[in-house]
Amino acid sequence: MKRILSICMLFVAVAVTMNAKVELPPVFADNMVLQQNADAAVWGKAKPGAKVTITTTWSKTKTTVNADADGKWSARIATPSAGGPYEITFNDGEKLTLKNVLIGEVWICSGQSNMDTRMKGYTGQPIAGAMDLITEAKPSVPIRCCTLVHQKSLTKMEECDATWFLNDPYGVSESSATAYFFAFKLHKALDIPVGVINVSWGGTPIEAWMNPELLKENFAGEINMEHIETGKWPDMKKTYRLAGVLYNGMLHTVIPYTAKGFIWYQGCQNKDRYEQYKRLQPAFVEMLREEWGNDKMPFYFTQIAPYSYGNPDAPDAGYMMWAQAQTLGMIPRSGMATTHDAGELDCIHPANKKVVGYRLAYLALANDYGMKGFDANPPMPVEFTFKDGAAYVEFECGQNGISPINKDLESFELAGEDKIFYPATARIQKDNKSIKVTSPEVTNPIAVRYGIKNWSEATLFNNFGIPASPFRSDDWE
Repeated sequence: MKRILSICMLFVAVAVTMNAKVELPPVFADNMVLQQNADAAVWGKAKPGAKVTITTTWSKTKTTVNADADGKWSARIATPSAGGPYEITFNDGEKLTLKNVLIGEVWICSGQSNMDTRMKGYTGQPIAGAMDLITEAKPSVPIRCCTLVHQKSLTKMEECDATWFLNDPYGVSESSATAYFFAFKLHKALDIPVGVINVSWGGTPIEAWMNPELLKENFAGEINMEHIETGKWPDMKKTYRLAGVLYNGMLHTVIPYTAKGFIWYQGCQNKDRYEQYKRLQPAFVEMLREEWGNDKMPFYFTQIAPYSYGNPDAPDAGYMMWAQAQTLGMIPRSGMATTHDAGELDCIHPANKKVVGYRLAYLALANDYGMKGFDANPPMPVEFTFKDGAAYVEFECGQNGISPINKDLESFELAGEDKIFYPATARIQKDNKSIKVTSPEVTNPIAVRYGIKNWSEATLFNNFGIPASPFRSDDWE
């Protein structure tokens, strides 16, 4: 009898082993959002060689894939137009079902602390409007935020802990404030589900998020890659800032989760290398599109937050903001949310995350969802002319031009042959797309600047309140 019982138990154990449930990375879970009208990527693990069958409640079509010798499998499932909730079942002999899945618009959101800041804020650094959004949050509103846990690695990781939050008070409080405001505006405008995946870590440079192989190939000698080459962490603090380690630990784990596009809020950690950033950011975007296998994915980024940075009158942040603006011409299908009017002198994490999230959403609504009747782009200088003791700047600024008219605009500077900048004022000209800048202290100007300081007042906007980027005509240090 004991022998029979032992044999039965052995058969049960073997059966359980043979029918081990499919394993999914944490980014695939209940409450998730999949990109609509797409062949959405899914992947996971099973027993080596096992057949995995995927079924959904939105379609009668079954998708079948075989796990490889290491047990890894990947597939694409066709998604319908926005809707839900649905279920997805993965079956390799034992079923695993994901519930409350929505179909809608998905965006990857990444960067440093101003993207990573949750709606609940940091200690002593609140988010404006958070209390109302948190207390009024309802799970029936189809906005879902997925947050990845911070994870650094010297080698490429397959998984990173992640949580899909419902639109309830706790979920909203734990969501990236910038990403949530972005999703909130998209949902309000489109009336469909929106999912955002937050892959961020405060205080990180752009190279931490870049593929080490790309960095070694294109930035050798500029960026230290010794830790990747040796496979050893150096004896230093804040190793999460090292090149490639957040690509390895976090970003790589969500590739190629099917998404509409990317929003990005980063740059403070690179502001002392602003000229290099003009090469790093385009290379970063090219990497994203190549690894997601879609060169048409839009990329919308945010300028760094205006802040004192230890010296309000120093030009560093202004240099960086202008460098960021210049990458627009280097990155197809990109857009920039300007922040010149949205910072705080004494806090690098401004409370007004709504204005940034909304400006990123305006770019997407105009460029990707076909909305018309407004101009989401900041005024951008396209020509500098110096004559008759003044500087003239012409802008690309949309049909309704720049504003405000009929008043002197501050935060401008002019310099002559001595390369010393003096305060200047600007007036919008009758064509509503150019300005005249003058200073009583500079009779023969050869260079003009606007907002090239760590902290200055924003005075120049388009007709929909989008501020112009800080800019300069010179390349002097």
